[in-house]
Amino acid sequence: MTGTETLERPAAKGPGKVEHFDVLIAGAGISGVGSAWHLQQQAPDKSFVILEALDSFGGTWHMHRYPGIRSDSDLFTFGYRFKPWTGAPIATAEEILTYMNEVIEENDIGRHIRYGHRISSATWSSKDNLWTVEAVRNDTGERLTFTCNFMWMCQGYYRHSEGYTPEWPDMEKFKGRIIHPQTWPEDLDLKGKNVVVIGSGATAATLVPAIAGDCGHVTLLQRSPTYFIPGRNENELANRLRELQVDEAWIHEITRREILHNQKEFARRSFEEPEAVKKELLDAVRLFLPEEFVQKHFTPRYRPWQQRVAFVPDGDIFQGIASGKASVETDEIERFTEKGILLKSGKELEADIIITATGFNLCVMGDIDFTVDGKPVNFADTVTYRGMMFTGVPNLVWVFGYFRASWTLRVDILGDFVTRLLNHMTKLGKKKVTVELRPEDHNMKLQPWIDPENFNPGYLTRGMHLLPKCGDKPEWQHTQDYWTEKDVVPAIDLTGKEFHYE
Repeated sequence: MTGTETLERPAAKGPGKVEHFDVLIAGAGISGVGSAWHLQQQAPDKSFVILEALDSFGGTWHMHRYPGIRSDSDLFTFGYRFKPWTGAPIATAEEILTYMNEVIEENDIGRHIRYGHRISSATWSSKDNLWTVEAVRNDTGERLTFTCNFMWMCQGYYRHSEGYTPEWPDMEKFKGRIIHPQTWPEDLDLKGKNVVVIGSGATAATLVPAIAGDCGHVTLLQRSPTYFIPGRNENELANRLRELQVDEAWIHEITRREILHNQKEFARRSFEEPEAVKKELLDAVRLFLPEEFVQKHFTPRYRPWQQRVAFVPDGDIFQGIASGKASVETDEIERFTEKGILLKSGKELEADIIITATGFNLCVMGDIDFTVDGKPVNFADTVTYRGMMFTGVPNLVWVFGYFRASWTLRVDILGDFVTRLLNHMTKLGKKKVTVELRPEDHNMKLQPWIDPENFNPGYLTRGMHLLPKCGDKPEWQHTQDYWTEKDVVPAIDLTGKEFHYE
């Protein structure tokens, strides 16, 4: 993802030539590639470039190399609406990269991508109605300058160069290796080793069954449990439609609609019937593990969907625990020791390798230094317009996807919106658009980006102070509600009082 790769960069050399494009897309991950497709299809007269800090496309799916890495949501909805997904619902990173490569090749997007280009700064001039973007080539250290009329920020939301690892007492005393999955070493040999995986989310649930067969033993150490949905990694509706020889584009659309309908009901019920949903989720785990074990290790303290719920194909983590290849400890860390980890209960977990699957570091706007008319931008001082534009920051949209639905659904929605906005500006003969609070909004109560009672994963709560504010009106919120936004965003009135054109 753009602006976040920090490993072994050459020192920047003198400024190079200046290139101009109508649109600059930051990042060639799932968001950037999808946005480029929309731009080509719906605003074909606009020139564009994609700057990507990594050496290939894919973002998360390129950067993360830990064993078993896979999606935690189905590919019928995580895939793009315009490109049918034909594989199993939960896909490996390799399968996702193959799918993305097909999108790039089929649509000739590759010629627009500049790999190894790390954006360092972006400066807006109202005098010229232009962004000036400074980038550095990772391979040569050459400093490059681009100008553009519009910035489309598709760089994601967390820092790729390092994951989040808490500071526990005496970590330096541990004699083994401490590894974060985000920077998985290629030379790591797990054969016969005792491994402790710290964490309780999708990464930990993926890693434990993936390495259990290689390790001497692997222990999942969690402070508190997480909800999971175990199930078969196939879609019966898609299978049946294929038996009927239905066209793959139809299968993709019909299956997406069924999954989204079911997800909508699940999200609604998690708010309105949390105890019933909780019982259903835990009953699924009880198919693999005894009641006492489920109560102790897999019964979260929060209601369903207050944090992301990951799909576990074939319940593989629960099967690994049931077989004895893996075990679980639900406890807190007192301190590290030479041999492993001392828990607050007094138990010591001995380990050769400790893997900290403890989350991300939030990265707002790719750690790029933004300036508007000579003033540095602190995005925490802005108010978000529907989680994609920001007061006082012209000609810029940020793609921030969904948590309760697949990220990519919002890539498609915002792809439609941005191209419609660009075409509207062309029709008006305007060069600049800024969102501004309307007169009726000026006494509006400002709140955090996302209500922690609504959604509160660790990386958001740790970094909420870095994010823009939201208001108490739908226009000034990032609702995380795909089922409302799929109708509301296409109906946005571009002549509304919140849009100011020049």
